[in-house]
Amino acid sequence: MVQPTDLRPATRLAQGLGAHDTQYGGVVPGIHPSTTFMRDADYKLKFEDSYSRPVGPTHRPAEALLASLEGGAAAMLFGSGMAAATAVFQALKPGDHVVAPQVMYWALRSWIVGWLQPWGVAADLIDMTDVGAVRAAIRPGQTKLIWVETPANPTWCVTDLAAMAELARGCGARLAVDNTVPTPLLTRPLAFGADIVMHSCTKYLNGHSDVLGGALITAKTDDFWERVSGIRDNNGGALGPFEAWLLLRGLRTLHLRLRESCANAQAVAEHLQGHSGVEAVLYPGLGNDPGHAVAKRQMTGGFGGMLSVRVKGGREGALKAAGRLQLWKRATSLGGVESLVEHRASVEPANSPVPKDLLRLSAGIEDAADLIADFDQALR
Repeated sequence: MVQPTDLRPATRLAQGLGAHDTQYGGVVPGIHPSTTFMRDADYKLKFEDSYSRPVGPTHRPAEALLASLEGGAAAMLFGSGMAAATAVFQALKPGDHVVAPQVMYWALRSWIVGWLQPWGVAADLIDMTDVGAVRAAIRPGQTKLIWVETPANPTWCVTDLAAMAELARGCGARLAVDNTVPTPLLTRPLAFGADIVMHSCTKYLNGHSDVLGGALITAKTDDFWERVSGIRDNNGGALGPFEAWLLLRGLRTLHLRLRESCANAQAVAEHLQGHSGVEAVLYPGLGNDPGHAVAKRQMTGGFGGMLSVRVKGGREGALKAAGRLQLWKRATSLGGVESLVEHRASVEPANSPVPKDLLRLSAGIEDAADLIADFDQALR
């Protein structure tokens, strides 16, 4: 019998790791919206679920598939990417210390500064592309978590995962990696020594801009993982059954969608590089990008569907270009089938380090020639 681990990722995704309706034989698994589950006359549960606040039967196929793709021991679904990420930090103790990136998802960066540190957990935001700077920021005996996002939103700088894993092991810390943008099809952080992988399932994993969700995958189910699980279960942070079902549906086409998004991002980046209306293109798939060599070493199958452009004319030039785009939808988020553009400085707080001339692009699965033509007319 063929085992799931013997199958290539595309096969596991397309078949949902074999998930199906075990009651009626449907090729699509059912949705189980019940919040509570019956017991027999001896007060024994008929199955393993008693109440759906922690998790229910609809969640398990998606969790099993994500753990399989990342090569992890277990996975947990959350109601959002922020719920998943913050659960890791909440599992720390007062007096602990965290090293996190200067360039990262702005909402999590704001949460670390505004919520984590007042709870007694210290944090330093460091340039994660500089291994020496990260090493210098580590506090022996106090640093318990190194958090990495690579490529990092929205400049797409690249962090060396193997180097970060070595630093984490050396100081007794855990390495957690936000793998939302590459997905496990392009990067598998656990293979480089990470302990925990985080995803905003809202983005590429679901891929249709209609589900909020998050996930954590662990290399091993230790006491820290159980503490994170307790935070999710007791805080009521699990994903709803309908969203879990939609997530599994979206995952089954991830390999097809991501392939097109990567190809489109590469084509747009190469076309805009050197464009008369563009100051710079930020994309690790370009040979002259500062993170290209590391990205090439730890990413397989492409460099992701996200890129940013710095438009000539500063903030005004960037906003005018975004306003002229017709196919690229002006909206927050990323990873959907539709291409999105966002002026990040208008969305992030006033103290954001994001350049005012930067437009963040999420390449969808449209025809690349049409996406390029739309940018040409917008920059003309």
